[in-house]
Amino acid sequence: MQISFNDVTINYEDEGKGNIPLIFIHGFPFDKAMWQPQIDFFKKENRVIAYDIRGFGKSTFGTTQHSIDLYADDLILMMDALGIEKAIVCGLSMGGYILLNAVTRHPEKFAGIILADTQCFADTQAGKEKRFKTMEQIEAGGLFDFANGFVQNVFRKETLMDNKQLVEKIKATILSTSPTTIVAALNALAVREETCSLLNKILIPTLIICGREDMLTPIDKSAFLKENIINSSLQIIHNAAHLSNLEQPDSFNQHLKDFISAIK
Repeated sequence: MQISFNDVTINYEDEGKGNIPLIFIHGFPFDKAMWQPQIDFFKKENRVIAYDIRGFGKSTFGTTQHSIDLYADDLILMMDALGIEKAIVCGLSMGGYILLNAVTRHPEKFAGIILADTQCFADTQAGKEKRFKTMEQIEAGGLFDFANGFVQNVFRKETLMDNKQLVEKIKATILSTSPTTIVAALNALAVREETCSLLNKILIPTLIICGREDMLTPIDKSAFLKENIINSSLQIIHNAAHLSNLEQPDSFNQHLKDFISAIK
């Protein structure tokens, strides 16, 4: 399905039925397909929506410079266009940055949030410089090397060895993404503002999830979220790294199910 507003057409999947929709925001540099284990599980009893962030998957790039603010605006505009007054929203990694941005500006749109393998901190100067170098690498035709390196960092070693089908699927997603989109998103990530100072404004139920072996956003980042969001809980998923929803989908789904049941 597709829906258009402002300068962009967003590609999304909308399955199942339920009073409070469950919306999934994918991480960088993936698309909505990364949520397939969650869509298949939750559509039986919930209305489930997963969408491609602008430029990713089958969503158009648009004409506006990409930023976390813009990605968050797209989320709210999509909800409005679909007639969704309030939803439970789950964001992983960059999806979590987008969700934190949106919920602090539009708290009335959320019945609950799930922050998976993400953080509230802005990039350090060293982090920014690393992203800028990666942008130069990709612009110089280095997308294949980028994809190879990226999958090494988001999966645990055992997954890289024992579940090559999953690893290759994620790598293929990265390689199918326009270098222009990846560069635009890397810049958006590099210049994003912190949301740590706004965590005390989040008063709705919040579930925080982190893979125990996540090296990109380690457990201490999730612990900080837990300490500073009043109505929050933290669940650590064993035998999982940054893509905890894909490495341990059963555990991930059960935590979400328990959280959603408590809200409903």
